[in-house]
Amino acid sequence: MKQTYTLSHRDAQTIVNTIVEKLEADNLGAAVAVCDAHGELIAFLRTDGCPLTSITIAQNKAFTAARERKPSKAVGEASKNEGFPMTNFGDPRFLTWGGGMPVFYEGEVVGAVGVSGLPEAVDMELVAQGVASLEQP
Repeated sequence: MKQTYTLSHRDAQTIVNTIVEKLEADNLGAAVAVCDAHGELIAFLRTDGCPLTSITIAQNKAFTAARERKPSKAVGEASKNEGFPMTNFGDPRFLTWGGGMPVFYEGEVVGAVGVSGLPEAVDMELVAQGVASLEQP
């Protein structure tokens, strides 16, 4: 049998709280999704001012990062550079925008985070801060 780890609901809440704190400090609206290693939702929050389309996009960014074991932006770049259409994945939840990032523990993906609602660079920055919050004591 293989032992595996996964994000707990407390881990997911730590990530969400870290990102929401930054959003509120900057008076920004976005959607934040945290999923397990299979891309299934653990935690989600939509802050005030978040565009409604960002609800699904944040969840799909996390799904993509978890399933592909790399940031959603890297999935998009690989698809573009290798001429491999995203439709070949067979699941419409895969997407190519930045803002999805896997969470690693002991070299294994244990979950992923997705943020949507702001410019791509800001989504990516927020998701990185959320993931980093688990590394702090």
